[in-house]
Amino acid sequence: MKLFAATLKIFIIPISICFVSLHLAAQTSQTTLPDSTHLYIDVHHLGPGKVTAAAVAGAHQKDLAVEKKYNVQFIKYWVDVNKGDVYCLSAANDPQAIRATHAEAHGLLPDDIYKVSEGQEAMVKGNNNLYLDIHELGAGNVTAAAVAAAHQKDLAVEHKYGVNFINYWVDEKNGTVLCLSQAPDSAAVINTHREAHGLIPVSVVKVEQGQ
Repeated sequence: MKLFAATLKIFIIPISICFVSLHLAAQTSQTTLPDSTHLYIDVHHLGPGKVTAAAVAGAHQKDLAVEKKYNVQFIKYWVDVNKGDVYCLSAANDPQAIRATHAEAHGLLPDDIYKVSEGQEAMVKGNNNLYLDIHELGAGNVTAAAVAAAHQKDLAVEHKYGVNFINYWVDEKNGTVLCLSQAPDSAAVINTHREAHGLIPVSVVKVEQGQ
């Protein structure tokens, strides 16, 4: 009996350690946002030839050094090097806090700020190119529920075109939807949307992601 108990402890202890490790890892990877904050995507249009991924990474580090002062949490950003556009996803109390953070950090103020809700994030697969596609549907013409339904239609078709939709963000007030996906090219993203629900984005841009 004593031998059995000793053997059982040998198995229980590693399992317990593994469980605690997994639990702590899950806590570390989960982003918890205060109730008073909202999600925003702010966009900087800096122009072709005026943006590099390295420069944006440096500016992002400056944002992170200042963000707590304004109760902002920068989560991810995407860079379109060809067009010189930068998209920043953050949590904040209001758009003014985001502008104040950027102003103090590096002085590059956003041209647009969208208050958004997001979908359920999917896993990134392999090394396919990342694309942001943007739908401008007009104020009052979009709801989060309608976009969620359209997204499900995209998911039902995406494999046909080699696309992996990762997430989407909806600004109901302005009628703007931004979708992040992996795809072989921009045409694959457009073809997926066209077959799924017929809503063609106004632009599809290849981006690099930072966080």
